[in-house]
Amino acid sequence: MANAARRLDMIDVAPAFTSADAAAMEARFAGVSTQDMLADLLTGELKGRVAAVSSFGTESAVLLHMVAQVDKDVPVVFTNTQKMFGETLEYRDELSERLGLTDLRVFRPDPRILAAKDATGLRWSYDPDGCCEIRKVEPLRRALLPFDAWISGRKGFQSATRAALPRFEIDDGRLKLNPLADWNKERLEAYFAEHELPRHPLEADGYPSIGCKPCTSKVLPGEDPRAGRWRGWEKVECGIHVPEKPGEEPVF
Repeated sequence: MANAARRLDMIDVAPAFTSADAAAMEARFAGVSTQDMLADLLTGELKGRVAAVSSFGTESAVLLHMVAQVDKDVPVVFTNTQKMFGETLEYRDELSERLGLTDLRVFRPDPRILAAKDATGLRWSYDPDGCCEIRKVEPLRRALLPFDAWISGRKGFQSATRAALPRFEIDDGRLKLNPLADWNKERLEAYFAEHELPRHPLEADGYPSIGCKPCTSKVLPGEDPRAGRWRGWEKVECGIHVPEKPGEEPVF
């Protein structure tokens, strides 16, 4: 009797989510509050599959508080570019303790890549895009490997490049959530006050948007909240939110 053919093991390489999935979720949660949407997804179909990515900037406490109210065990990813303000690192630790986050994951640039491409630590001064790639984009790429989805803190009001921001989109086969896409500054301020959340120590000094120390400056009255980022360069985003497209600046 001939042996039956051995069944071949198959590896599913299809993306976890597609643009159709993002569109379906956009419709499904239309009109649903941010808190209810997060509670549904973080305790349901995305449980164990999603991470929150945070810069621990001036507005980060709102989203992190919402996530922690649902599940303090949701992993929170922070990319330490090794060019951060010391105040940001202190705020990260203070806010994590205050919210009771149990799984803060800190990713840093690969030291071998730094040695090859930024040995002097000055790449930001002549190639800010390249600096962001090796200090933020590449570490985040590694950080997100275990996850099918991730949560971003972007808001539509922050700049013209974010005005039409959806709540759900696809990034490299992952579902990306922008729960605060339609929030304005007044709503954020009200949430801070209601829940007595701590503020980033640099905010009161004129830094409404905070990134790496060499590439962040104070914002003048009337300027776009992100005007202090990469001032003097034709660059408005760091590039971690969409796949690279030659000749097109990514939307952060």
